[in-house]
Amino acid sequence: MDDNHIKKHNRNANRLINETSPYLLQHAYNPVDWYSWGEKALEKAKVEDKPIFLSIGYSSCHWCHVMAHESFEDEEIAKIMNENFVNIKVDREERADIDDVYQRVCQLAAGTGGWPLSVFLTPDKKPFYIGTYFPKNSRYGMPGFMSILKQLADTYVNNKKEVLSASSEFMNALSGAADDISGSRPLQVEPERSILDEAAVSLLHFGDSTYGGFGQAPKFPNPSNLMFMLRYYDLSKISKFRDFVLFTADKMASGGIHDHLGGGFARYSTDQKWLVPHFEKMLYDNALLIQLFSEIYQVTRDEKYIEVLNKSIRYVLREMTAEDGGFFYSAEDADSEGEEGKYYLWTKREILEILDDKADAEIFCLYYGVTEGGNFEGKNILNSQNNQLFLSQKFDKPVQVINDLIRRSEVQLLEARKRRVHPGKDDKAITSWNSLMISALVKAYRVTSEETYLKAAVKAADFIESRMASPDGRLRRVFKNGQAKLNGYLDDYAFYVNSLIDLFEVLPIPRYINSAIRHSDFMIDHFWDKQGNDGFFFTSDDHEALIIRTKNYYDLAIPSGNSVAAMNLMRLYHFAQNNDYLKKSEDIFRSISSSARDNPFGFGHFLISLYMYVKRPTEFTVVRGKELGDDTFSRMLTLLNKAYIPNGIFAYVRSNTDFGQLELLPFFKGKLEPRGSQSNSSTRAYVCKDFVCSPPMHTSRELENYVQPNSLAGD
Repeated sequence: MDDNHIKKHNRNANRLINETSPYLLQHAYNPVDWYSWGEKALEKAKVEDKPIFLSIGYSSCHWCHVMAHESFEDEEIAKIMNENFVNIKVDREERADIDDVYQRVCQLAAGTGGWPLSVFLTPDKKPFYIGTYFPKNSRYGMPGFMSILKQLADTYVNNKKEVLSASSEFMNALSGAADDISGSRPLQVEPERSILDEAAVSLLHFGDSTYGGFGQAPKFPNPSNLMFMLRYYDLSKISKFRDFVLFTADKMASGGIHDHLGGGFARYSTDQKWLVPHFEKMLYDNALLIQLFSEIYQVTRDEKYIEVLNKSIRYVLREMTAEDGGFFYSAEDADSEGEEGKYYLWTKREILEILDDKADAEIFCLYYGVTEGGNFEGKNILNSQNNQLFLSQKFDKPVQVINDLIRRSEVQLLEARKRRVHPGKDDKAITSWNSLMISALVKAYRVTSEETYLKAAVKAADFIESRMASPDGRLRRVFKNGQAKLNGYLDDYAFYVNSLIDLFEVLPIPRYINSAIRHSDFMIDHFWDKQGNDGFFFTSDDHEALIIRTKNYYDLAIPSGNSVAAMNLMRLYHFAQNNDYLKKSEDIFRSISSSARDNPFGFGHFLISLYMYVKRPTEFTVVRGKELGDDTFSRMLTLLNKAYIPNGIFAYVRSNTDFGQLELLPFFKGKLEPRGSQSNSSTRAYVCKDFVCSPPMHTSRELENYVQPNSLAGD
């Protein structure tokens, strides 16, 4: 969030004013004597024997803003907090390790979690009371924050035995749960097809057949689960799995969760119908949804999905990209001018006043469900309720004319919307989220051939490598105000390695694969559980010690680092033939497969990785020859890029590539003839599976015979 969005209230700043986190800066003028997490605050709690109040949130979190306004800006509340507690603010996006530990505690205590997360700790960081949002005063059965503060302050001073007992119960429960989650007592099962079968059927059963997606409300996009269901369709050839994904994608794309004017998707829908979004926009959601829509296009070849992903990418490049184009911002707020969604809402009168042609305006309003009464608090969230064919028939206009007037109207309204007060922006860069966007841009480039997308991906990867990575393979988590800080977590390594492999597949520059190997080796050295041999810890072995060292296997809003790492190591094995990579990938599969079978909703990306392992990768290599005017290379690339081959591993070698470096990788053995040889002058393709390769193919028609059995496009 920009500094001019910070509410100063004519007070002196507290010590958070020295932080770079946009979330912490939002609280820099609270009357609360906030500390950031660190030795100074923790030592103060020990020396003064005061309990810690730990508040965790993030800059675009609506209910974080509400609690801040109700309580943290309140002088009376602040006085109680300052006198009785050491108060610590944490940005969950920067300190995902701290958030991970205490979210687990909240899940154990309340069966749910979320933000803001409100935790009361003993001076040795052990929890004794926990919750999420608390109103200032009690209402609707929710305890008031003021009464909680008074009661816990009194209990800590006068009945510390009760506090220590509660803390001990939390720690025992957390240790037991961590053993189960981390795989210390895993049910080892062989990774096989039946796990995918059971998981896919369960997901389809859980799906909402009326509105798409999973569950009722709130409803999240869950792109990993949808991408797994596409892969299960590829595996089973059962069309209902594909159809459910397309149905869900269409409902999301037409609903209010999709920003029809500016592009991009909100974080989730507050209702079952995808109509009313929680208006914040997160980089990771949009990155994953761009990947989903790219794959749906490969399956269907329907241009409407290209339109959705193009609009989403234009949004990211316009609103979520640093001025120099080097990295992507993290999030945009739900609120502007203190109101949730105000930036995105319309009255019918506003639309009629802005659009030039009133007859066109009426058609636009009918298309997007705009009425005088509105569909959200008296205003309108745009959601496409009528298709263009219906409007064409109703108004006796060609479909193309209807489409053109809707597009023109969108442009006019977007320009008008830009003049409104824009929601706040969290302009820090997070390595893992930027990496997801790099992968999204590469996937979009493959289906659109839009060079701008590939250039943006290359620039972002170069930024991470030059500003957030060290020569020894270590990554930093966050970049803000010219400064990279905080050691990376497992997600940062796994997602970045994945993005480097994605880039290498379309642009096989040796430094990409060498960097992927270097960071993977660092990840194995510092994150792998050398005792359990069942996965990676969330933090490195030289990270700050918290009350417990956790592992994450669940794929929720974003994939888990372990799920992505399992796929990375499998892909790197095919490039480098390092047997340790494959073994560790298989160790993760054996440890998680039973959990994924029993609860597939929480393991979507793991199931994607397991699909790759079960089906076994097919390697596609295209080597460009030196013949002038030969367009065989581009035809082959278009064929492979637009085909749906989710178990494919690709390498598109251009004639100016450093063959000497590539030849060091076993993947290219026998495919790169010596320079100057006669065969080196012509473009050729190879398809390999189970260590058996086709003879070189010199026409796209030959390659097509190998691609069609792998691709379901147009089925």
